[in-house]
Amino acid sequence: MGVKGDKFREAAQLADEQEELEQEQQNLIDDLDGTQKQWLLTVSLDDHFSIEKNFAREFEISLTDAKKMLKNSVNKYEIEGQDIPQMIKSLRKYRRSLKGEPRQAITKSIDGLIEAYSDHLDKSIDSIYWIAKYKPVLKEMNCSEDNLLKLSKIQDVATRRELIDVLCKYWEDRQDFNMVEYQKGYGELSKSMTASKREFKQIIKNHIHRENQKDVLADYIVKSVSEEPGISSRQIHERLPKNLFKKSSPTIISKIAKVNNITQVDGAFYKLSDDIKKDIYAYTAAFIDSDGYITMDRNFNPRVGLVATGDRGKAFMMEMHKSLGVGRLHLDQKSPQDTRPVNRLNFYSAADVTELLTKCLPHFKMKKGNAEILLELVRMKKAHKKADWYKQRREELFKLMKYENHKDHVGFNWSEFDIDVNSIEKLYGNSKMNEMDKIEGILKSSDVDDAIDDLEEIAEEHDLSEDEWSSVDDASDYLFEHKVMEKE
Repeated sequence: MGVKGDKFREAAQLADEQEELEQEQQNLIDDLDGTQKQWLLTVSLDDHFSIEKNFAREFEISLTDAKKMLKNSVNKYEIEGQDIPQMIKSLRKYRRSLKGEPRQAITKSIDGLIEAYSDHLDKSIDSIYWIAKYKPVLKEMNCSEDNLLKLSKIQDVATRRELIDVLCKYWEDRQDFNMVEYQKGYGELSKSMTASKREFKQIIKNHIHRENQKDVLADYIVKSVSEEPGISSRQIHERLPKNLFKKSSPTIISKIAKVNNITQVDGAFYKLSDDIKKDIYAYTAAFIDSDGYITMDRNFNPRVGLVATGDRGKAFMMEMHKSLGVGRLHLDQKSPQDTRPVNRLNFYSAADVTELLTKCLPHFKMKKGNAEILLELVRMKKAHKKADWYKQRREELFKLMKYENHKDHVGFNWSEFDIDVNSIEKLYGNSKMNEMDKIEGILKSSDVDDAIDDLEEIAEEHDLSEDEWSSVDDASDYLFEHKVMEKE
């Protein structure tokens, strides 16, 4: 027996650990209290999303918490790459070669494994809330672990109702069957019950087949859009394989595209590839280097933006906005040259600018200097407006930003901004980052700092224009210059 025997002995030892298996099998339904469990057992049959909403409303919890509590928790367990029925079969086969105490030991292990597996199946049924009340009948359907997994993924009310109707029909036949014994009608009832079992499993199979087709279609749509940005639903439909073409339409494709978070502009679909999303900040930094800007206005307000033109540029800005999760979109703006519409993704607030530039900083090739200047400015404005060096350093950063943006422009009028190119390095050397590190290591943010942060957040929420935003920043400066400084 040698190696083979050792393998099965190891499997037998693993089988002895059924208590640990039981512990791992604990599912989320056990976290529900008695009232919540009872509600799930008595609530009217509905689709999963409606149940989640009603559950959240009934127990006054958030929809997110409701989703977590009602999350599918049926799992398939394997040992050494085999599912439990396969493992039990292998252990029984190996048992034939044993005698005496080793045979008794492995028999005990097999029995313990069967008991633990039965408990696992029972708990799996309990966790499928919409069918748990029919558990006695469901167990007579001889559902395998795979079938229970499929049952747990059924979310539409039509399929749920169809399955429960079959269970009810089986139960009625079962009641009559128990009464007639071997009398007239016994054979017909037996055939009807067998047909119900077959129908129950066929419904599950058909549902999974339909769901698989939807997944295949969704994957095809996403792949088509990623490979050919700007493709339409009609073009996608025309290129579908024959089996998918007959079961879909441009309207269905548009709905699936929306569910899969694909951006649609005037009937054309766009989506950032997964490769870009995996390293979105490296891509954003490269885009800002080539077709974006990092600057500040004369009121020392930070300005960062991405710019693109046309419908494709509009879709790209919308996709970037979704991926980054910060910034403000300005779409279909009139071009100064009156050509294609200009689309921008701008970042105004200190929080957005800091988050974006900090994450993009390691990836900048051309505008890293601009990013460092703006990060210093934002940090100064946030917590160091009372510093005696604040105003002077603010002016220096303005000059440095001008220099970074125009240092390659031949014939640029530096004197207009009082910039001495020969002494520009001195301004770089005046950085206050180290000094701010020391100060912030000792002092906490003051109430006034917090108030100004709140002011900027409120301004961001109300979608202010650039001029209005500048006014907010001027107001925060005024608070420091005429309120805080006067008190000191």
